[in-house]
Amino acid sequence: MGKYFGTDGFRGKAGEGLTAEHAYKIGRFLGWYYSRSHRAQIVVGKDTRRSSYMLEYAISAGMAASGADVYLLHVTTTPSVSYVTRTDGFDCGVMISASHNPFYDNGIKLMNREGEKMDEATIALVEDYLDGKLEVDGSLWEELPLAAGEEVGAVIDHSAGRNRYIGYLISLAMYSFKGKRIALDCANGSSWNIAPHVFAALGAEVHVINNQPDGLNINRDAGSTHMEGLQKFVRENKMDVGFAFDGDADRCLAVDENGDLVDGDKIMYLYACYMKGRGKLVNNKVVTTVMSNFGLYKALTEAGIDFAKTKVGDKYVYEHMVAHGDRIGGEQSGHIIFSKYARTGDGILTALKVMEVMLAKKQTLSKLCEPMTVYPQVLINVRVKDKAAAQADPAVQEAVQAVSDELGDTGRILVRESGTEPLIRVMVEAPSQEQCRLLAERVVEVIRARGHERT
Repeated sequence: MGKYFGTDGFRGKAGEGLTAEHAYKIGRFLGWYYSRSHRAQIVVGKDTRRSSYMLEYAISAGMAASGADVYLLHVTTTPSVSYVTRTDGFDCGVMISASHNPFYDNGIKLMNREGEKMDEATIALVEDYLDGKLEVDGSLWEELPLAAGEEVGAVIDHSAGRNRYIGYLISLAMYSFKGKRIALDCANGSSWNIAPHVFAALGAEVHVINNQPDGLNINRDAGSTHMEGLQKFVRENKMDVGFAFDGDADRCLAVDENGDLVDGDKIMYLYACYMKGRGKLVNNKVVTTVMSNFGLYKALTEAGIDFAKTKVGDKYVYEHMVAHGDRIGGEQSGHIIFSKYARTGDGILTALKVMEVMLAKKQTLSKLCEPMTVYPQVLINVRVKDKAAAQADPAVQEAVQAVSDELGDTGRILVRESGTEPLIRVMVEAPSQEQCRLLAERVVEVIRARGHERT
């Protein structure tokens, strides 16, 4: 991770950590960098935050000032920007969103011409330009040239690209949804207009909540980070299923007909089993992060399906999938990647795939998830002086190994460093909540006794 860009773009409090000036300069760089051999064409989307308009105008001005043509998708989802970038032949794509964060945060996500997250080398150049130390092709650039006259870029409406993406999603459905009562929680975000159109076009009886964005209510007690509202709605209104998206709709969590949560782990399980049954599970493998529940791994093993574990972050899941040719992977939080159809997590696509399994199997969502048991989990964060030193301490490692030996094949312990804070995270999964707590506290006590805790 760089100075400004993390695993999911440049993120910060809008107007403070992430300003219009930052956006303008990123636009200046992208417009210049991709216009060195031809007039660049760059596509831009945004979510419903009030500050997204400010950042969209600033980054577009920067691109046009550097000679690039800018195509605006307006309010749309992150996966739609990825889709349009790769199918319409754009040089790169930009999504303005802070995903599941509150409205006062925002972010800038950059994508390459394949609709994938931008490579680290190009991100490093963006950061160098922001810091005034850019070097490209052996030349130092304190400032970039401004386009003039007919070389100035244009800013063009490209809502047609968003509409093509909607058509693409509809085309992927294998069954009619007629007769199904489906609830959607759009988080007052990017999916508020797109998702209901997709499900209605497929014949569903669609019931939507949190689809009135006002610029300030994105993710507020809504969407995939606040599932209780959708769970209550599904129960009270006797829905067949519910789906919740986050602010930019690259995540999806589900609610079964009983109002019970179906998280990303369960979604990966049920779809992997469906693929395996049809002979479509390439490599017979699901790619997860280390934070997936122990119950997922037990259920996959019992189903005869292999799995891989990556670092936390859908970026790492996707990289592993590309490197090994895997077809499905994701995170417990609902970032699910279907590599045959998308280059990023896509919440609406995920919902469609869950519906496909329900309709193909003629089973309820609760029945499809029945073989997987979610293990109780306890996570304790310890603020430490030095993450690496705490992690490498032999006494800590011995305590972790002792817990692992005690759990055997009935659970697991995971101790890892936070990527953004001075924390060691101790996570235990076991058959009971009490056992989880006792074993996690045992390791935490050793960390503290060895003097690693920051007071």
